[in-house]
Amino acid sequence: MDEKSVKGLSNSSSPLGKLERAGGIYIHIPFCKQACHYCDFHFSTSLKKKDELVRALANELALRKKEFENTLVETIYFGGGTPSLLTIDELQFLIDSVYQNFQVTDNLEITLEANPDDLIEAQRSPQAKSRGLYQHYRTIGINRLSIGIQSFFETDLKLMNRAHNAEDAKECLSVATRYFDNISLDLIYGIPGVSNEQWVKNIEIALSFGIPHISSYALTVEPKTALASFIEKGIIEDVDDEQAHEQFHILKERLEDAGFVHYELSNFGKKGFFSKNNSAYWQGKSYIGIGPSAHSFNGKQRGWNVRNNSKYIKALQNNQLPIELETLTKTDRYNEYIMTGLRTIWGVSLTKVEKEFGINYKDYLIEQATVFINQHLLYIDGEYLRVTKKGQFLSDGIASELFMLNLA
Repeated sequence: MDEKSVKGLSNSSSPLGKLERAGGIYIHIPFCKQACHYCDFHFSTSLKKKDELVRALANELALRKKEFENTLVETIYFGGGTPSLLTIDELQFLIDSVYQNFQVTDNLEITLEANPDDLIEAQRSPQAKSRGLYQHYRTIGINRLSIGIQSFFETDLKLMNRAHNAEDAKECLSVATRYFDNISLDLIYGIPGVSNEQWVKNIEIALSFGIPHISSYALTVEPKTALASFIEKGIIEDVDDEQAHEQFHILKERLEDAGFVHYELSNFGKKGFFSKNNSAYWQGKSYIGIGPSAHSFNGKQRGWNVRNNSKYIKALQNNQLPIELETLTKTDRYNEYIMTGLRTIWGVSLTKVEKEFGINYKDYLIEQATVFINQHLLYIDGEYLRVTKKGQFLSDGIASELFMLNLA
């Protein structure tokens, strides 16, 4: 694969108005150097099948292009796993595959999830040294980085079994911010043993780098993870939900004071730097998930690929799509819209609920929401139902109480 800019490869000369819709492509890279103690995503710590997997990803892109015949791709998102384990050539090969098979907007957002240790190691490699890792990323079209910092403190990183250390986290941000304006970083709150004062320091260090977007999540104890086992055995203390709640509000207050907009439950961005990929997901736009365990959504169906690298590769080598599909009922689609809408600043449109699902759904929604409105957890702003600041941390639980269960 020759190195070249992908700027001239767009096969879309049509504005979005001539197409039916906009959508995104998520590419799952199922490889990691080591397993984080809290993670239940699909990945492998062996890179033996990486070449085969990359070719299979490109083949899946080609086989699924008909799904987006009337869709303009606005985002490509490399998630994982650890996409920064891919070489420049491998990333370019996959980006080129998207351009060759889909109609793509001129201002495409291409995000690469990356770990600090991979960025540091890669920028020292012979290939990167010849020009610079970040220049290579920019040349192949990547214009947004999402860096998995999680914490700037050594004890937290060791508890989570992250592959990088605190100095790696700071060093990679120091270099990356010289080349990229559009950077997001991940932080985790609610880590056992982390005081509110330490959490504030984490936030302040992140802000010191001038990062325009921060995604932050409460540490969740997933079944069958190492973290769950350590807590069960008493090796690590359990997550304190009350403290996680406090740290969420500390985060929200500090970031909003710094000029960030809390546009989705776990996402904060400066104006002009909201993640297009994240926003599209929460606004119910279509997306195709490429790779083992990747999920897809087209407004009417959900799909998910087999959660096994070998089975995934074998299927694609035979030009078969290893995907299961579920057709959503009207009630499923209503429930999904309520769940995603309440997590965002855009809220749930009562007009849309009536138009797409019927007056009985709208009446039911308002009736169910009344108790939360009275508790100052929800409010109606014109035609929109939104969560209050008090209700934001509880939005998923509130949404589940608004779900429709009995209508088809």
